[in-house]
Amino acid sequence: MQDVIVGLAERQYPIAIGGDCLEALGPRVREALPKCDRLLVITNPDLGRLHANKVTRSLQKAVLAAEVMGIPEGEQHKSLRTVEEIWDHLIQHGYTRQSVLLALGGGVVGDITGFAAACYMRGIAFVQVPTTLLAMVDSSVGGKTGVNHPRAKNTIGAFWQPKLVFIDIGFVRTLPTEEFRSGFAEVIKHGVIRDASYFEYLENHLDLIFAQNDRTMIRLVEGSCRIKAEVVAQDERESGLRAILNFGHTLGHAVEVLSEYGNLRHGYAVSIGMVAAAGIAERLGMVGADFTSRLKSLLEFSGLPVHFPALDEEAVMDRLRTDKKVRDGRVHFVLPVRMGEVAIRDDVPPEVILEVIRAMK
Repeated sequence: MQDVIVGLAERQYPIAIGGDCLEALGPRVREALPKCDRLLVITNPDLGRLHANKVTRSLQKAVLAAEVMGIPEGEQHKSLRTVEEIWDHLIQHGYTRQSVLLALGGGVVGDITGFAAACYMRGIAFVQVPTTLLAMVDSSVGGKTGVNHPRAKNTIGAFWQPKLVFIDIGFVRTLPTEEFRSGFAEVIKHGVIRDASYFEYLENHLDLIFAQNDRTMIRLVEGSCRIKAEVVAQDERESGLRAILNFGHTLGHAVEVLSEYGNLRHGYAVSIGMVAAAGIAERLGMVGADFTSRLKSLLEFSGLPVHFPALDEEAVMDRLRTDKKVRDGRVHFVLPVRMGEVAIRDDVPPEVILEVIRAMK
């Protein structure tokens, strides 16, 4: 297995990446958490039926007591009610400060599990075992946990770092194509914001990526995790640099919320948001039309959307004004400067935003 280290001084942790490697999970958890007294594996029912037995067998072979709890799938269940069900189980069954939660699933399961761990006993350890490409390259890394509120996505939560992220790219083979594409949007984002050569690698290896070639997939996941780990290590709580990870998310979140959670995949919304951000940057003279064209081409060849959905424009603008990225009444956009570099701007005129939205329809 390959390890990428998230360097947070005494709280650093490994991202272990391999293929068909679930047997190694138990030993890696035991190594990372030698004082663990028991684990609760949080997953959704479908994943539980497919993978929970393999996971618990690996844990038990490492002399780790483990049980499985299923929670509903979908953004609509990423709520305090679901977290309370986990807390109820932990309290009822006597889980202690030495107990560990293990998230087996996509970003929703990971975010909920991490938030439950951050609050139970004022904070217990947790482990991420992401099963979707989106979770592997994005949500499982960096310690952002939380739930949705009816008025805004991911506004209630905590920064709570996992003790281990264990990635078996074999899970990717079970994903529907649309789910794989959704995760790939975040992969593309990483190249745009931080590494032009990585973006070029994606352009040149699309066939192998979508054929889910093992070596290519390990390189892809390692590349994205490395980029995100570097950013998180420099700015854990998003006070500066980490904000660049929001490229495509400002308008993307607005689209996702207005489409009602679950009706538009997160990566699809980010894809739309990235094209919009490139369009804004082009109109502000930050990049040329060739940049926008190159980004759109890779997204389109990947089967991702590049057009704005039929949403009320005023509703979109209202949603932007309530976004987490608003500071002093100004909406902050992450905009490209060149491939591999972005800048944060808070001076985008509303008329430019509307112009881009209309052009993308």
